[in-house]
Amino acid sequence: MATFLFALFLLFAAINIGYFLAFFKFSASESSEVYATSFPVSVIVCAKNEAENLQNFLPAILEQDYPDFEVIVINDASSDNTLDVIEEFQKIDPRIKIVNVINNEAFWANKKYALTLGIKKAQNEHLIFTDADCAPQSIHWLRHMTSGFTEEKSIVLGYGGYFKYKKSFINKLIRFETLLTAIQYFSYAKMGNPYMGVGRNLAYTSKQFYKQKGFASHLHVRSGDDDLFVNEAATNRNVSICDHTESITRSVPKTSITDWFRQKRRHASVAKFYKNKDKLLLGIFYSARLLFWIFLVMLLSLKYYWPYVIGALGLTLIIEGIVYFQSAKKLDERDIVWLFPILEPFLILSQLGIFIVNTISKPSHWK
Repeated sequence: MATFLFALFLLFAAINIGYFLAFFKFSASESSEVYATSFPVSVIVCAKNEAENLQNFLPAILEQDYPDFEVIVINDASSDNTLDVIEEFQKIDPRIKIVNVINNEAFWANKKYALTLGIKKAQNEHLIFTDADCAPQSIHWLRHMTSGFTEEKSIVLGYGGYFKYKKSFINKLIRFETLLTAIQYFSYAKMGNPYMGVGRNLAYTSKQFYKQKGFASHLHVRSGDDDLFVNEAATNRNVSICDHTESITRSVPKTSITDWFRQKRRHASVAKFYKNKDKLLLGIFYSARLLFWIFLVMLLSLKYYWPYVIGALGLTLIIEGIVYFQSAKKLDERDIVWLFPILEPFLILSQLGIFIVNTISKPSHWK
């Protein structure tokens, strides 16, 4: 029995190491370059009860060093004074265009319906998406994101991180999970298998949107306006990634484990609609990570082959640490790298809890 358990442990360790060495090559690649672009773009921001966040973060978009852009701000049937805030901004900056969404009975509280109206309002073919609680971390954000567009590349994947709160464990956990997710979708995209993007920092052309018939195939799914669209529309030829430090956006993170858990439940519920090959690759990775830690604890508790178990753990952590460090350096998340041996088990337990709870009950829709 001891030998069998140890063999399984080594198998899951090998799978983890294999993913980090074979698949997660984004960390070792050069950061994306910025090219001189001047074609007009439309920035689209969907806001639902985001009056305060718009006041805080919309100026960072309007201050972008880019020659020709408009900002489509969608008031998605807000119950606060979001619309008033947008109108005040429009008075001082004519680049702001307003889409005021009234709830439609057929598309009640559906963000995809609101985004579709915003895309139809846009005057430009190249669309850059972010959220109302997001702020570009550089005045060159638009220059970097538009650099990803070419005649062939119609989708650009960016990094949407979260603001850093010192002395907050939940903040570090959230940012670590966001970093790991980015390592995955950037790496797979580089390998020719793009499977998702994040709406906090995403770009695509209106031509691509209409070619996919918008969100029609998954309009019934409350979430997924970003990752499900990319999962369906992306190919090994039409996607580029934008991972330069100046292309990053950051948004307001949850401050309680309960709120974050609820948010991740919504996100996780969308993954079941991914393509089968993507679900398989992700499923093997997360299962291997969970089982690696389960068998590690089991073997150490029983003191089976413990010197070899510690050795396998050390090798795994070293390889993971190199990938995390290189990726965190590129995406300006270096302060969380040193905690990854602690954050990873917490994240795995959280993901297991989300899977169990989602199996029992359905999560609520966005906001």
